[in-house]
Amino acid sequence: MPDPRPAKFQWLTPYLMVRNAERSIEFYSRAFGFRVRKELKKFGFLIHVEMEHHGELVLMFSPEGSFGSPEKSPAAMGVMASQVFYLYVDDVDAVYRQSLECGAKSLSEPCNMFWGDRFAMIEDLDGYRWAIARHFSFDA
Repeated sequence: MPDPRPAKFQWLTPYLMVRNAERSIEFYSRAFGFRVRKELKKFGFLIHVEMEHHGELVLMFSPEGSFGSPEKSPAAMGVMASQVFYLYVDDVDAVYRQSLECGAKSLSEPCNMFWGDRFAMIEDLDGYRWAIARHFSFDA
C-alpha cells in the first residue's frame, strides 16, 4: 500500500493559526532557528507556511482567515493555549533568551527538571506555549 503522506512529512505536524504570517516566520526563525521549507501565496498574501527544524517539518501555519477559516490564535481569542509544543534544542538558556528578545513571554525560566531535561517555557506572539528542553544525564 502506498504511503498516504506527501514526501518528507511526518505522521503528525501541528498546524497553527497566526495573526501575521511574516511576523511568525521572523519569530520562529530568530527565536528557535526554524527555516522556511515552503510558502504558499495567493493574491500576494501568505496563506500557508511550512517550517523545519534540524531538517524535519515541525510546524505549519496560516494567517487567521486563510481559506475562509474562522479559527483564531489563542492570543486573538484572549485564551491560554491548551497544548504545549515540546522542542528539543542544543542550548536551552540561549534559545530562551533569544525567544524573549524576539517578543516571547516567559512562563518558566530554564532549570534542571527531575525527569532529566533542562527545561524552560515561553509563550510566543500568538499565545502558543513552547517547552524548550535539552536532555542531560543524571550520571554526568
